[in-house]
Amino acid sequence: MSIWKRFVRAIKSLFGGLVSTIEDPKLILEENIRELNDQVPKMNENIATVKANVMLLQKEVAKYEAELADLTSKIKAGIQANREDIAQQYAVRYEQVKASLGSAKEQLQFAAAAYDKALQVKKAFMREKDRKIQEAKEALRAHERAQWQAKVADTLEQFEVGGISATHDEMIQKINEQTAKSEARMEIALDSIDTQAMKIEEDAQSIRASEIVNQFKLEMGMGGGAPAGQRKSLLDIPDEIGSSGGSSASRNREGV
Repeated sequence: MSIWKRFVRAIKSLFGGLVSTIEDPKLILEENIRELNDQVPKMNENIATVKANVMLLQKEVAKYEAELADLTSKIKAGIQANREDIAQQYAVRYEQVKASLGSAKEQLQFAAAAYDKALQVKKAFMREKDRKIQEAKEALRAHERAQWQAKVADTLEQFEVGGISATHDEMIQKINEQTAKSEARMEIALDSIDTQAMKIEEDAQSIRASEIVNQFKLEMGMGGGAPAGQRKSLLDIPDEIGSSGGSSASRNREGV
């Protein structure tokens, strides 16, 4: 192998590796999609040019056909008027127009075929374009999913490598211990309160309220109270709250 070929191969390998390292498949696919979409207006413009040529040839054929019909009428009129000289002049023009009409029809046939072919090419191109764009979009979505999965994998690796899991579990344990201590203090505080005395006091208040209501009913003449010998005025109703212990103590002293 010559020195020049070896040098060219080395340059190609160098730049080929450089290009492969800087290529971003996502950006290239997006650029391909844009290029495919940009080709549609250009193709439509070319097809419009072909269609315009067809329409011009159609008008030219129609003009030649109308002129040919007019020359035919004039030739017949010259023959009927015994003016063969005039009829011959129109006949010369008739031959020219007839030749031009044949050429225009032939061109129109080729132009129409070219237009139909352009439409078929556009249809095939649009089908292929849609297929390629759909493939590119699916590849881009797969690329996005892969990036998200890579981020999740990195996060999980950081949990294990960086000690986040251990710190997390430690903090959860501390919070649970603090919660348990608070609940234990609450139970101890509740146990230190004489709940039985509070219950007795509540019952005494309820009895006192019931006696007051009955007293008011008797004064209002509504009945339903205690017998006359057992009725007490409002001031005579004993306060049961906190007095149960004192009364029993007095009775005990009197008994002694």
